[in-house]
Amino acid sequence: MVWRRKGAGAPAKPRSGLGVALLTASATFSLFLIGVLVWGWSVFYAPGPASRVGESTIVTLPSGSGVSAIAATLKRSGVIRSTDMFKAATALTGADRRLRAGEYEVPSGASLRAVITLLVEGKVVRHFVTLPEGWSSAQAVDILMKEPVLTGTIVVPPEGSLWPDTYEVSRGETRASVIGRMRRARDTNLATLWERRSPNSVVNSPEEAMVLASIVEKETGVASERPRVAAVFSNRLRLGMRLESDPTIVYGITQGRPLGRGLRASEIRAPTVWNTYVIDGLPPTPIANPGRDAVAAVLNPPRTDDLFFVADGTGGHAFARTYDEHVRNVARWRAVERQRAGLPPEPAIVPAAPLVNGAPPQAGPSPDGAVVTILPPGTPVQ
Repeated sequence: MVWRRKGAGAPAKPRSGLGVALLTASATFSLFLIGVLVWGWSVFYAPGPASRVGESTIVTLPSGSGVSAIAATLKRSGVIRSTDMFKAATALTGADRRLRAGEYEVPSGASLRAVITLLVEGKVVRHFVTLPEGWSSAQAVDILMKEPVLTGTIVVPPEGSLWPDTYEVSRGETRASVIGRMRRARDTNLATLWERRSPNSVVNSPEEAMVLASIVEKETGVASERPRVAAVFSNRLRLGMRLESDPTIVYGITQGRPLGRGLRASEIRAPTVWNTYVIDGLPPTPIANPGRDAVAAVLNPPRTDDLFFVADGTGGHAFARTYDEHVRNVARWRAVERQRAGLPPEPAIVPAAPLVNGAPPQAGPSPDGAVVTILPPGTPVQ
C-alpha cells in the first residue's frame, strides 16, 4: 500500500495580488529612500555657492535668531542654496539646537556641512580696537572713527576719562557704546588702584592721580622708569617746585594731538593752564589717558631724592638729585644730539645761577630745532 502525506502533490495556491503589490511598493519605496539619502548626502557634502565678491562672504546672525531666520539670512547672503535643505540638515544632525549667533566669514564654495559646522562651533569673526597708553581722548576718537565695523559719531570725551586697553567690538556696534565701555573700565580700574595707594602718594583724589599719571605716562616710554619719574614729580610737589614737564606745554598747544616738532623757547614761556613751567602744582585736567602702570606709580611712588631727569640717549633718562648733577646730564644729552646730527661738540648753555621768582628756565636750541631745557630748582609755591 502506498501512503501519501496529506496535501503532497497538491498544486500551490497562487499569491494574492495585494501581497505582490505591497512587496513591490515596499521595494520601490526603499529604493526611493536610498536615492533620497544618497542625494541628500551628496548635497550635504557638495560644494556650496561661490561668493559673490572675493573669496568669502560676511554673514551676521543676530542674537536670538531661530533656525528659519538663520536659514533665510544665509540664503539671502548667498552661502546656501536651499533654506529647506539647511533646516532639514540641522534637524537631522541635531545642530538646530546648537547654532550660535555672531558674525561669520564663510569661505567661497563652502559645503552645507561646512556652514553648519562653522555656526555650531561659533567660529565668529572677532574685531578689536586698541587705545594705547598715553594717547589722548581726541586720538581715541580718531581710532574709533577709522574702524569700519562700528557705527555712529561721537564727541571727544573728557581727557583722562578712558582706560587704555584692547577692546573687542562687534560689527554694527556704536562708537558711543565703545566709549562707554572705555569710561566704565577707567572708573573700575581707578577705584581699585586708589584703594591700594600708599601713604607716600602726594595726590589727594583719584582725579589728581589721573592728572599726575598722565604726565608720567607722557614723560617716558620705558615702563620700568615710570615709578622713578613719578617719584621725581612727587618730590617736586612736596617741595613746592614746579613740575616743568615738556608734555604739558605740548598739550596746551595741541590739546592732545602730536606736535610733530620740538618745542620752541617762546612756547616754554607761553602761559597756558597746562604749562607746568609757568603754573604751580598740577594742571586742571590730565594731558592724556594714562595706563595702569603710570597710575599705580603715582599712587605708590618709591622713596627717592631725585628732583631732575633728562634723556640719556638710550631711550631712557638720567636722573639727578642736585641741580649741578642735572646740568652735567643735560650736557651729555646735548653732546649726543650734536653727534647724531653730525655737528661738532659745543658747550652746553648753562644758566649762571638758579632762577627765582617764577622766571622761565634758560634753554637753548638743539641741532634739530628742538629745545633742551635745563631745569633749575623751582621757587617754592608757598
